Amino acid sequence: MSTARRQTAWGLAAGLAAGVLGAGLWLAGTLERAENLTWDWRVRRAATASPAAASIKLILLDQASLDWGREANGLSWPWPRELPAAAVDFCRRAPAQTVCLDVLYTEPSFYGVWDDELLGGALAARPDAVAACFVESSGKVTWPVPEVRTGAARLGDVKGSPDTDGIIRRARPAVAVGDTVVAGLGLAIHLLGNPGATTTTEPAILGFAPAGAYETFSASAVIQSEIRLLEGGEPVIDPAVFRDCHVLFGYAAPGLLDQRATPLSRVSPGVQIHATMLDNLLSDGFMRPPPAIVAILVTLLLGLAAGFLSARANRAWQTVALFLAGFPLSLLLGLVLYKAQLWWPVMPGTVAILGGLTAGLGVNWATEGRQKRFLKQAFRHYLSPHVVDRIVQQPDRLQLGGERRELTILFSDLADFTTLGTELEPEDLTALLNEYLTAMTDIILEEGGTLDKYEGDAIMAFWNAPLDVPDHAARACRAAVRCQRELTARQDQWRLHCGRDLAMRVGVHTGPVVVGNMGSAQRFDYTVLGDAANLASRLEGANKVFGTGILASETTIRAAQGAVLARALGRVQVKGRSEPVDVYELAGLAGDPAPPEWTIYRDALDLCRSGQHAAARRLLEPVTGDPAAEALAARMAVDPAFRGLFLTGP
Repeated sequence: MSTARRQTAWGLAAGLAAGVLGAGLWLAGTLERAENLTWDWRVRRAATASPAAASIKLILLDQASLDWGREANGLSWPWPRELPAAAVDFCRRAPAQTVCLDVLYTEPSFYGVWDDELLGGALAARPDAVAACFVESSGKVTWPVPEVRTGAARLGDVKGSPDTDGIIRRARPAVAVGDTVVAGLGLAIHLLGNPGATTTTEPAILGFAPAGAYETFSASAVIQSEIRLLEGGEPVIDPAVFRDCHVLFGYAAPGLLDQRATPLSRVSPGVQIHATMLDNLLSDGFMRPPPAIVAILVTLLLGLAAGFLSARANRAWQTVALFLAGFPLSLLLGLVLYKAQLWWPVMPGTVAILGGLTAGLGVNWATEGRQKRFLKQAFRHYLSPHVVDRIVQQPDRLQLGGERRELTILFSDLADFTTLGTELEPEDLTALLNEYLTAMTDIILEEGGTLDKYEGDAIMAFWNAPLDVPDHAARACRAAVRCQRELTARQDQWRLHCGRDLAMRVGVHTGPVVVGNMGSAQRFDYTVLGDAANLASRLEGANKVFGTGILASETTIRAAQGAVLARALGRVQVKGRSEPVDVYELAGLAGDPAPPEWTIYRDALDLCRSGQHAAARRLLEPVTGDPAAEALAARMAVDPAFRGLFLTGP
């Protein structure tokens, strides 16, 4: 099995295990607390008001109302029940569709039975009034006082159903008490206009409306409005605001101890919960959990995908990107599905994704990572870092085969190295060669070259493979010039080793070759094949004809686009090629001044090509220290037919 397939198999296995872990923790209830926190976040971000929200109004007995009662009327708590009765009467003026009191009147009024009768009468005057009762966990029902109980058209349970963290996310539409079903306050209101509506005792997930969705009024303003109307004055609030609305009266003042925690706020009036239940019943706005099997399958798929992608990530940035994208993925999925009224469990998916990514990363490290470390260690001394990186990225490329590409190839060789080998002890020769090859190789690699091979003192390198190098010709030429300059700079060092200066010849050519892994199935090298490579080698040898240090073909000089200082030397007929090659000497980098004798050589070469040997030799006579000029003069002296075409020998 290939490395890629083995990584895929292990990554999928790790991802599946992570998916099973996430689903298992979810089914066991371990993720409930974290899931609830993510749900609260979704509610705060995505809650929207339903069309029914505009028909639900709240009258809140808030702190401002308590202050009004104390300061304007000298009332202490509890208030007389004639005041909420006045609020009920005010709602009848609109008229409101229903009126509900989210207040437990389970004890007789402090002011006397007449007070209870007044409130009961206000409720009885409406066929659509709802009062509150309380169903304890034991099943015992605490009913309001008889006057209120008989006056209300319906009674509704106000006991909340908070989760383990005390936050109300669900509510019971109704509760069974023996053979009787007691509707919750919100359902009781709904049943007044929809007596045939389905009644269920299963907790429902509430779909909360955003803050401000239900218009609220201070109880003091409503009560004052009723008093003013009774006195023939102008009300603070127009009764028409409650026309055809469901009006719920409840407590909001902190001291009245009817504050509840919801996903939207940790301090909400309890009546808000019943208003939300009514809203959900009117608009079918309850949230629904998905089928467990669907959630489990999606969790497994997320784990599989995370494990697969992580195991296949070849770069550190890819791994980081996977974690950054994967971590919020399940949460974002839950946020999107919230719009479809789905309570999607995001924590099992999050566990599956993070577990799959982590496990896949471990698989990657144990398989491909180990292979990468082995490959880098094995090849770092022999290949360009670019080649090593390519092998590390695609180890499957370590097989026989190649591709046709245009490369610039460089050959270099030390002059008289064979003689030098006979003069030095093997240990001294090895030390010298190692220092020389290290210095030259460093320059080649700095210029982005790929080291092909060493053959004794000879170096072969190329540019534009395996990675694309658009300016490969310029880089190769710069490397050749820099190598010659480094050799000159270290002559004192070399002289200590061998007692003489070292001379190096370099040939550079650009052309199409086949580059790739060549050899046998057991052993192969990343190298090049083709006439262009052979010509670069021949140009290295052709330096002997001109006495130069670097020769480059005209193709290379054109491709280098002025990156180096070069002069045309003539044409060379090299062994193995039927067509001669125009060659150039490289002597510096772009911007370096050209030696004055170069102009003389150029003019003499032009005269030579036109057959004017005598005139050409006269131009060259004053030139000294230019081996190429000496070579040109010598050829013209012995060959009357010479027209600038040099031969490199048999």
